[in-house]
Amino acid sequence: MHPLTPTVVLHLGAALLALAIGTLNLARPKGTRSHRALGWLWVALMATAATSSFWIFGLRQGAGPSLVHLLSAWTLVALVCAIVAIRRGNIRAHKAFMIGTFVGLLGAGVGALAPGRLLARLLFA
Repeated sequence: MHPLTPTVVLHLGAALLALAIGTLNLARPKGTRSHRALGWLWVALMATAATSSFWIFGLRQGAGPSLVHLLSAWTLVALVCAIVAIRRGNIRAHKAFMIGTFVGLLGAGVGALAPGRLLARLLFA
């Protein structure tokens, strides 16, 4: 079984917290002070999850990056785009980038539950 390295623990913890906070923030009223505070926390967690993934090579048994790392790179770009959009007052673009990034997080989570993946082995072994 793949060891739970500090990087994997950081990645998984940030992703799970981002999932919880993102769900909460999507369900709450937008434009409030708490929405912005939770949003910044979510961005920090997503950036942590995405950045930490660059040091996780389990899919290729340590042979370097996989295609999944493209999702991490795109996540970092999308987070910046979302911040730029809201600072320019473009709520529609901000919403699209944030929801898209949240959907990407959900997709990555579903992928991590595939048979043989570490998360699947931890939860279902």
